[in-house]
Amino acid sequence: MDYVTALGNLPKENEFFVGIDSDGCVFDSMEIKQQECFCPNFIKHYSLQAASKYAREVWLFVNLYSKTRGCNRYLAVQRALELIRERPEFAARGLDVKSIPSLDAWIEEEPKRGIPTLTAKVEASGDEALKAVLAWAVEVDERIKDIVKGVPPFPGVRESFAKLRGQADMIVVSQTPVEALEREWAEHGIDCFVNFIAGQEAGTKTQHLEYAAGPDKYDRNKVLMIGDAPGDLKAAKANNALFYPILPGSEEDSWARFHQDAIDKFLAGEYAGEYEAMLLGEFDKALPEAPPWN
Repeated sequence: MDYVTALGNLPKENEFFVGIDSDGCVFDSMEIKQQECFCPNFIKHYSLQAASKYAREVWLFVNLYSKTRGCNRYLAVQRALELIRERPEFAARGLDVKSIPSLDAWIEEEPKRGIPTLTAKVEASGDEALKAVLAWAVEVDERIKDIVKGVPPFPGVRESFAKLRGQADMIVVSQTPVEALEREWAEHGIDCFVNFIAGQEAGTKTQHLEYAAGPDKYDRNKVLMIGDAPGDLKAAKANNALFYPILPGSEEDSWARFHQDAIDKFLAGEYAGEYEAMLLGEFDKALPEAPPWN
């Protein structure tokens, strides 16, 4: 599928538009995916067994407990290796962890950072380091498909979507592969609420919003992004859109406030300004930037 064209051709059916992140925002799936799927395979594929305790600490900080939470998986590898090289515990255990220049270059040149584009790059270049990254990514997806089941949406999600239905056009805006997104949203019967499911194959979250809710399609005060990570906020602000944060650790309360209060303010044109600023202040305090071991 040409996801970019499909996003750009989405019809405008309502005056309002809402983009919604998936992992950690709609589903309480961040912990199980990162703890049980991404991290063990990161340790395995990068031969970090001798310092697994510290490798796990780094990986979970990057992907769950810091301002890089929810970033694209390849950016996460890049950032985790950078932090690992700064920690003396790895060298003390005889591990010489190097950067991956070919991964850095691919990240710089490729906006649609997913398995299809990485596979094409590996086939074209024959780069062994990228081939190893691809093997890690494929095994992560296999593990997710095997393990991550029966994780329902947070309380308040379904009610919020039902309240927005008929008022706003809605799409999924995520860096998860689209196959997993479609499976998870269908499993719990909430795919019926959204007009489109955009994953990493369609580019960045910023691009998803740009393609689907361009500046000439909706009034900017009628475009809202819902997310649990700073990358979601960045995507919203790059498109001059409003942002509603799902606070990590307070997801149920965040969805309750969205359903009971924020939706009404958004639809009434009273969201921008003081109300959004209050929410963004809470969000900024929710996740640290510097790692605790520093």
